[in-house]
Amino acid sequence: METLAGWRGTWSSRLQAGTCVRALWPPELVSRWRDGLPAGMSATHQGTREHLQSIIGSLTPEEIARRLAPKTHDSPPRVPGATQTDPAIVDKRWALLPHAAAGRPEVADPVSLGRHEAYARNIENFIGTVKLPVGLAGPLRVNGLAAQGDFYLPLATTEAALVASYHRGASVITLAGGCTTAILNEGVCRAPAYAFATLLEVGNFVIWCLQHFEALRAAAEATTRHGRLRDLRFTVEGNHVYLLLDYTTGDAAGQNMVTIATQAVCDHIAAHCPIQPKYFFVEGNLSGDKKASAQSFVSVRGKKVSAEVRLPRKIVERHLHTTPEKMIDYWRMSALGGVMSGTIGVQGHYANGLAALFIACGQDAACVSEAAVGVTRFEIDRAADALYTAVTLPNLIVGTVGGGTGLPSQRACLEIMGLAGPEHARALAEICGGLALAGEISIIAALSAHQFAQAHERLARGRKPASGGDPGPA
Repeated sequence: METLAGWRGTWSSRLQAGTCVRALWPPELVSRWRDGLPAGMSATHQGTREHLQSIIGSLTPEEIARRLAPKTHDSPPRVPGATQTDPAIVDKRWALLPHAAAGRPEVADPVSLGRHEAYARNIENFIGTVKLPVGLAGPLRVNGLAAQGDFYLPLATTEAALVASYHRGASVITLAGGCTTAILNEGVCRAPAYAFATLLEVGNFVIWCLQHFEALRAAAEATTRHGRLRDLRFTVEGNHVYLLLDYTTGDAAGQNMVTIATQAVCDHIAAHCPIQPKYFFVEGNLSGDKKASAQSFVSVRGKKVSAEVRLPRKIVERHLHTTPEKMIDYWRMSALGGVMSGTIGVQGHYANGLAALFIACGQDAACVSEAAVGVTRFEIDRAADALYTAVTLPNLIVGTVGGGTGLPSQRACLEIMGLAGPEHARALAEICGGLALAGEISIIAALSAHQFAQAHERLARGRKPASGGDPGPA
């Protein structure tokens, strides 16, 4: 019988050539898949086989080949209009979707179409808006250098129990006098990449860039009123070199700002540098944009924020239904679990609250992938008989101007917190730190009190937990 190694490597070539899949999959092997595994085979193999069986089902090899082969028939019409948002163009786009006509009023509602021009700079191929429920958590008391006061937090989500969890965490923080927050660092990086013929050329190029840094800075800053090129670093790999351009971006999140500024730097290099590369790209995927990275974790991308609070034992026991000792036990075990699973940083669920706040307030939701990393730490403060909790998030890409912050609903949510417009980006970052702290406190309390599943059963499924009692939000 043909072995797995023997036929696996020919899958792609035979399929593309149209070879009958019966030759690719020997009948006895297909039969073994469908009849189950022999005793003694590992769970990994069994899981793989069960998955294959579930997706193959009763399909014949010929039908599998037909489904997976390229299709060359005519495609449907392209979506017209690109950046146009006027109702006539929207009608043409919906004409492509006759099967979805019943749902059109939910997306292309009169209010959204009536202010279509407000969305023109934020969307292409506009057909309407999607409505998400927004809940209010808080008040969250923040004692920061930028954010000072009590804040109600608008959170947009479809996940039941999320707002309740952050609401509970915010409430206990406020009962304890609020969280202390501080911005530790800030900066947004873009990393153009250059390829040269030799390492010697790379070295000469680096020297030239260092000698002409002020000219590069001037080129970058000529493109923006608020962005500043703060520093220039280099990463060399053979005959490739990455320029790490570190910017500050004022009250904007700044990804577009630094991209445009970096293109100007690249244009200046192309026009003036005597050492020309074989090729270059405005971003070499070293900046950490839209992804969690170890580099950003140990430095900064956006704003790096730390937040802390001491929760007296009485507050923990009365409002979180657990004890500081149990919460420490859970935190210790979960920290080790995070290390063993290979997470960048150690935290419970920063992404839940950050995604909800980002969506509500017009932030770039994709930046949650980098913002939701950091470190959560719990300790017993024996002298105060309290639970010390702290979070540090090094990659908060947030802003209060630009991007989606000027859209009607998103600006309204920023106004709920008093943070719409200039001079508020640092306060928003500190509030994000307080929000993450609230979420960590609440979820660890629920898990340590064995109420996590009960809360989701009650809030997500709308029924009383079978075990009874008050689970509390999680």
